[in-house]
Amino acid sequence: MYLALPAANYQPSDYLPIVIQFGLALAFVAFAMIVSHLVGPKRHSTVKDASFECGIESVGNARTPISVKYFLTAIVFVLFDVEVIFMYPWAVNFRELNKDGSYYGFIEMIIFMALLLAGFFYIIKKGILRWNEAPAGQTFTNAPVLENRPAPVAKAA
Repeated sequence: MYLALPAANYQPSDYLPIVIQFGLALAFVAFAMIVSHLVGPKRHSTVKDASFECGIESVGNARTPISVKYFLTAIVFVLFDVEVIFMYPWAVNFRELNKDGSYYGFIEMIIFMALLLAGFFYIIKKGILRWNEAPAGQTFTNAPVLENRPAPVAKAA
């Protein structure tokens, strides 16, 4: 069933309240940032300027190599998630697509699913979803173990 909406003739002045609200929101953010920068305390020390992560002291180098499998898995998840999003409107409008007796909408979805499964089988063949084994030709070297000692504490001024 289609919703019958009356044809509306929107004028640019109809969007003025939205533009004003957006402008006020940006102005408030800018104002809050500038005032907090000007009024806030400025006390620098080696302890305050040191990197800090949830109460855990930083140990080692942050530039350690991360397996590309994390990124590939994230990309594959997003890819298949977006494809499922395209299936939802098709399922909602399935009867309308096949109203005249043709199976055009059904055939379109069969082609879409075939391409989706072809991509999935390609991913399986390439071994992207295999986490326990290293790809052929990839070697890992052991990183040096760093000492776990507390960071130096600066004296309060």
